[in-house]
Amino acid sequence: MNKRLLIISAIAAAILIALTVLSIKSFSNKAVQNKGMSPSSASSLVVLAKGLEAKGGLLDAKETYQRLINEFSNSAEVMNWQKKIKEINIKLLFSSTITPGSAQYEIKPADTLTKIAKEFKTTTDLIMKSNNLTDARIMPGRKIKVWNMPFSILVDKSQNTLMLKAGEEIIKTYIVSTGKNNSSPLGNFKIINKLLNPTWFKAGAVVPASSPENILGTRWLGFDLAGYGIHGTTDPQSLGKQVTQGCVRMANLEVEELYTIISVGTEVTIVD
Repeated sequence: MNKRLLIISAIAAAILIALTVLSIKSFSNKAVQNKGMSPSSASSLVVLAKGLEAKGGLLDAKETYQRLINEFSNSAEVMNWQKKIKEINIKLLFSSTITPGSAQYEIKPADTLTKIAKEFKTTTDLIMKSNNLTDARIMPGRKIKVWNMPFSILVDKSQNTLMLKAGEEIIKTYIVSTGKNNSSPLGNFKIINKLLNPTWFKAGAVVPASSPENILGTRWLGFDLAGYGIHGTTDPQSLGKQVTQGCVRMANLEVEELYTIISVGTEVTIVD
């Protein structure tokens, strides 16, 4: 009889231990999930991120790619995930989604796009792009997205890169060309003018925008240092090299993107 009781007690104890372990695992998994950190493989998170992006859930997709970087920092795919975040940053910037750095604004009767852009230190182009406006006509009472956080630009000559920043966040990194023989000026500058399809005034000649010899490409963003600025190019093969007369050269599509985003007064820092 005592032997039977001992066996029954041992079985009951084993069952109790098993139930306790299962309960702890279940509680642990729920706690992790409640923190948005459910145990997942990198491949399943990539599938999740791509699905979210395809459905327009850009903020959640960005968060998922950031989670991949944080949790799988030794992966060979980290640079690709970082690139995806930068792509999503631009999509968010050009969408009506309210994100950190932007706000919803209700148009007043006396408002114009120029007035709103000046008030928020942004560009009319960015307001139009992010609100899917096809022209400058706006209606009082409509609520629109406006960017209200200052952008800045950091050019690294040694890497031939240009980083677009909002606050401390790097929104996107571009491959550029800088001055040959390290001639791009170091220091802090400001954008003081913006030109569409700029004419190139070179020594002894005026090269119109329509000329294939105009090396300035489709946009000019001039510094408060005469003769220097950021511009496009007719020679995209030169990007990533130190080949210019001191200016910062970008692919035309990318300088057009940057032109839409940044306003006159934007700070530019150039470092070695």
